[in-house]
Order: sequence, then C-alpha cells, then structure tokens
Amino acid sequence: MKIRFGYVANAIGLWDASPSKTLTFSHYSKLPKEERMEKLKSITAQNLHHTKRILYYNIAHEIELYRFSSSLVPLATHPEVMWDFYTPFKNEWEELGEIVQRFKMRVSFHPNQFTLFTSPRVEVTMNAVKDMEYHFRMLKAMNALKMGLINIHIGGAYGDKNKSLNKFHQNLKQLPKEIKNHMTLENDDKTYNVQETLITCEKENIPMVLDYHHHMANNEGVNLHLYLQRIFNTWDSFNMVPKVHISSPKSNESYRSHADFVSLDFVLPFLKMAKELNQDFDIMVEAKQKNLAMQRLLEEVAAIRGVKRITSSSVEW
Repeated sequence: MKIRFGYVANAIGLWDASPSKTLTFSHYSKLPKEERMEKLKSITAQNLHHTKRILYYNIAHEIELYRFSSSLVPLATHPEVMWDFYTPFKNEWEELGEIVQRFKMRVSFHPNQFTLFTSPRVEVTMNAVKDMEYHFRMLKAMNALKMGLINIHIGGAYGDKNKSLNKFHQNLKQLPKEIKNHMTLENDDKTYNVQETLITCEKENIPMVLDYHHHMANNEGVNLHLYLQRIFNTWDSFNMVPKVHISSPKSNESYRSHADFVSLDFVLPFLKMAKELNQDFDIMVEAKQKNLAMQRLLEEVAAIRGVKRITSSSVEW
C-alpha cells in the first residue's frame, strides 16, 4: 500500500510566498477607475509567481500532491468585476501547467463553503455555478484538467436533509457536465456524514473525498469501517487513487478546528483501517502548519513498524 502526502496552498518557510493575496471590492471601488485593472493584475501576478515558487519547492521535496489557493485571482467572480484573468497571464498559467504536467503533480482546488447546491434560492445555485466555472477555468488555463479536481461539500440541510439532498441533485443539473466531470464531494463536520455523502456520490458518479477529522466530529453512529471500501471505489471510474483529508482537532473545546500539526494518535486508527484494504491512496494534510505539518506526520508514519519511506513525501506499508 503506497501513501502519498500533500498539503494546502502555502509553503511555510518560503519568504513572502503567499499565493492568496487579496483585494476587497470596497478597496477596489475606492480606487480611481484607471487604476483598478492594474491593481487586479498586480495582485494576480504576485499570486501566480508565488504559486510557481511553491511548485518548485514541491519538486525539490518530491511532493506530488498539492492544493492550489482558491484566491489566486482577486474578485474573479464578483458580479461587478468578473474580469478576463486569462489573456494577460496566458504564459504564466501555461508555465504553471507545464510544471504540473512535467512532474506529474496531482492538483486540486477547494472552493469555500458558500459554493453549494442545496439552497432553495436560485441565486445561491447560480453563484455556486459561477464559482465552479472560475475554478474550472483556472485548471483549463494551466492545461491541468487531466490531473485537476475541484472539491466541495454538499451544503446545508435547511431543516430537512432529505429535501435538501433532493434539491442538491436537482440543482447540480445547472452545472455544465465538463465541470461536473472534475468535481469531488467531501463529508462535512456538521451536516452530511460519511454515509449520506457516499450515497450522494454513488448516485451522481462523483468521487468521494473522505475527511477523517470531519467524520470523527460528525459520525452520527456511522461505522466508517463498513463504508471505506465503497468510498475508495467511487474513484474507479476516474482512474485515480482515492484521496483522503487528514487533520486533527485543535482541542476538545475546539474539536472542529484544525490543529497546527496532525496527531498521529488521532489518525492512526484510520490508517490501520485503510491498511486492511491494502489499497494505494493519497493524503491531503489540512493543518495550520501546512507543509511542516505534512512532513512531521510523514516522518511519524514512516517510523511505524512495517512502514517504509520511499520518497520525501510517500511511504509503503
């Protein structure tokens, strides 16, 4: 069983390398009109440059699993802005894509919690479609559609889970098929548990990203052991190894919040469960200390009896 490890967005330790520099609409609106576009371009240029630096960091450390920041382009989906962020940076996008392809990186995006398809409000669904289109356009600009996925949650329950799940299936029809083909769903920490998310994924033929921390915060008595193989099977039609999100609680009082690092004791029961299936999978570490947390967890897993480290960011068990 091979496990690859990756991390989210920012490589801590790289000086001034945030790929998520932003511009609020309020600040944008106060700028003289002739300066607005230049400000958008300036911030986008910084974010793309920093992303390139991070990708080279990943190459140096043999990290093949990486989640791009969703904030690469400021105000990309704001209805009063929505600017052409591809043409001015065509070369930069393509350069990122060349790096991804050359080093066979598995990349993804994770839009925010407002990108959901369960709302009874039409405008919420339309905004979700716009946000998915934005992320899809970035993958396409990088020629990274072959390796790139966009992961979201099902959404809210609005007082009636069954009704909201039906609304999800109905609203999802608004999403272009080519975008849906790059979409994954993840169980969340408050509403839709592993079982509900899995059934939804199976019905829509969408791969499921298991979030183990979310499962522990919101399991409602669901035995993960009974569903793990089915979760992994949702990836078969995409010809990709399954991906799992790993983090651990900040504290008992802030159980849903991510800690700086990942507790091996917290995630070890899952790793042992996965070992019984003996199937390759990838782990996206979602911890405040980003790549540092990923490296620490990797080293601790590699120290387990019977586990062999095979690269800077992967092990065999």
